[in-house]
Amino acid sequence: MSSHVILRGSHREYPANSAPVGQPPPDEPIQITVVLRRKAAADTGEAIARLSHDELAEMHGADPADIEAVKAFATHHNLEVVRVDPAARLMTLSGPLAEMAGAFGANVELRQVGTQILRTRQGALYAPITLHERIVAVLGFDQRPVASTHHKFESRKNHPTYFTPTELAKVYNFPTNAGKGQTIALIELGGGYNSSDLAAYWKQLGIGSVSVTAVSVGSGRNSPEGDPNSADGEVALDIEVAGGLAPEAHIAVYFAPNTDKGFLEAINAAIHDQVHKPSVISISWGAAESEWTPQAMNAFNAAFHDAALLGISVCAASGDNGSSDGETDGHSHVDFPASSPWILSCGGTRLIASDGTRKSETVWNDGTRGGATGGGVSAHFSKPAYQSTVHVPKPAGTVNTTGRGVPDVAGVADPETGYAVIVDGQEGVVGGTSAVAPLWAAFIALCNEQLGKNLGWFHPKLYGTVWQHKAFHDITSGNNGTYKAATGWDPCTGLGTPNGQAILQLLK
Repeated sequence: MSSHVILRGSHREYPANSAPVGQPPPDEPIQITVVLRRKAAADTGEAIARLSHDELAEMHGADPADIEAVKAFATHHNLEVVRVDPAARLMTLSGPLAEMAGAFGANVELRQVGTQILRTRQGALYAPITLHERIVAVLGFDQRPVASTHHKFESRKNHPTYFTPTELAKVYNFPTNAGKGQTIALIELGGGYNSSDLAAYWKQLGIGSVSVTAVSVGSGRNSPEGDPNSADGEVALDIEVAGGLAPEAHIAVYFAPNTDKGFLEAINAAIHDQVHKPSVISISWGAAESEWTPQAMNAFNAAFHDAALLGISVCAASGDNGSSDGETDGHSHVDFPASSPWILSCGGTRLIASDGTRKSETVWNDGTRGGATGGGVSAHFSKPAYQSTVHVPKPAGTVNTTGRGVPDVAGVADPETGYAVIVDGQEGVVGGTSAVAPLWAAFIALCNEQLGKNLGWFHPKLYGTVWQHKAFHDITSGNNGTYKAATGWDPCTGLGTPNGQAILQLLK
């Protein structure tokens, strides 16, 4: 590999607490996704120009010369180019594992990860000197699950306190329209939904049937597992919260494998879907930044930037494991993709309300009972200009002097004051910030309908006009471990929870 150089940000270790179980067959067929750079830099200012899909492809898609260079590389290594998506800057290469690993210098082996035996890799990836500047990321060698969703299903019989979406619409003063003409995209990395559950849920809420479509990405499918505590619980929660708040919107559910390759392809499928045409995307899956390779975070971030350029909003859960984000190294961590500066990062609260009236709201932190809102400071992404008016602490344990603060906004997430759901035929209550992302996505869909245009990436307005006019319920009590609630923005609940009608008026 003397003529090759390391692909920046590609180094990774084998999964923690895994054990080697041998080598994968050298003739095993494998597909790899190559993410290419933009042909020209895209606007990152506070008032980015909205583009059509054709304009995005023409101005910021893959350079044809880069595509041809990768094709030549593939031919040289006896690999097949099976898909080229210039707009998303993705190329899919196919071939035997031995050939593919040799082409990129990948060190792969089979390892026992929990109950699964998965192909994983260690070390860096390589590319020819003539190619490495053209490539942002190479994904697909590693089959380890890249993201998780943390929710705990409890039967409603044992859980007398919960909210329905229609109740929360009153508490948070949402607009009274229903999202007509909008499509809300949900990204799911496992599990599935049953149409009978959804029909029963809409009936309980007293609303008509909500339009829901499953979209398969790669080998992903709508595949219910029959267990409310499996990924089924997440899928049902996302659909029922989004559909319950915006019942006339169309819900498109993108199912993909839980790998970095599958996750990115699902996001790009939603962003570039000109059939369903999502105006807002909700993501309830993630992992601590330290669990990701820098190349993967950069590739995802570029996709989220594409969404912003197209006028598509993206919401993501900030995590359910407090300021550590579930890491055990004693340091603070934030969740990705919520830490992307192009994402509306959604934190969690404990809400006390009755008869549609908010009584009190504090930071969600159940301590030893388990679960707390994620939040903190990114170690990978710098502090964006839109956060210049708020105090973001120095990132812990890094050389950075500043970082992107997480979350931006919040909503009820505490399972003790959670969301009513129906999953796999069972009526239950679920919490977590994974419910807050679809809540905000539905609110954005309602705003889009009222405004007659997409809000898209509206962070500068959020931190400027909206915040300054106190259109949020500011959460000033509680902590998520390292960080404490405070007046104004804080690394627990961001700017606070929505006063929906007040926010809408300021966005008009």
